[in-house]
Amino acid sequence: MPRREITSFSNPTIKALRSLRDKKHRQRERRFLAEGLRLLTDARESGRVPEVLVMASKRDPHPLIDALERAVEAAGGDVIETTPDILSKITGKDNPQAVAGAFAEWDTSLGTIERDTAPIWLVAQALRDPGNLGTMLRTGDAVGAGGLILIDDCADPFGVEAVRASMGAIFTQTVVRARWDDFLPWLRAGSGQLVAASLREAVPYRGAPYASPCFVMVGNESQGLPAAYEAACDLRVTMPMRGRADSLNAAVAAAVLAYEVLATLEG
Repeated sequence: MPRREITSFSNPTIKALRSLRDKKHRQRERRFLAEGLRLLTDARESGRVPEVLVMASKRDPHPLIDALERAVEAAGGDVIETTPDILSKITGKDNPQAVAGAFAEWDTSLGTIERDTAPIWLVAQALRDPGNLGTMLRTGDAVGAGGLILIDDCADPFGVEAVRASMGAIFTQTVVRARWDDFLPWLRAGSGQLVAASLREAVPYRGAPYASPCFVMVGNESQGLPAAYEAACDLRVTMPMRGRADSLNAAVAAAVLAYEVLATLEG
């Protein structure tokens, strides 16, 4: 499909793209937005191409934008050129980057996981902050994790804030959504050590006996993990708190623990 130009705010395609910032419309359409050349290039290099590519007119030429356009056209997608003002309305940012894309959501079921393909997997229970979710995806990418498993009612990984905070890791990490009552039997049906950051009968996180594949679990930002979930873990570890704070941010705790697991497994 050749590139087309849209200059009207009332165009149905523009309205549909703008609506993807709203969770209700995003879930109905099973599409989500990503903005910026880096994120879209990460997506393309990971084998995911937007169904709709939107480019700002009067943008600076760039070979990566050209590569994106060719990839979208080859996949039968829609390439749109529009004004910076309209692109701003689509993304919700006053100073949008030169490109944005609408992607089809992919399968996030437990069946997509091949647990033995990575030594570490991150697990978050009732994680509500999309920034924390995106940070955990970035951490997973950094430590070579297989992906992020979201347990119970978590923030939407395809929401604009989470996608932006992931810095492209939404495209490089497997993302799974499951209920605890489904996740635990799935885990116990194969290999896998479940480790929780905890204060209940926990051992120091440094030097703990981690084993691959290691599923590193953190809980809700304010309440932590339910006691029953912690009791089901193979290993509970704690991190020293030297100051007045009694806990770390959930995403920070996951990162510290993931790097310790990585060091242990590689050592």
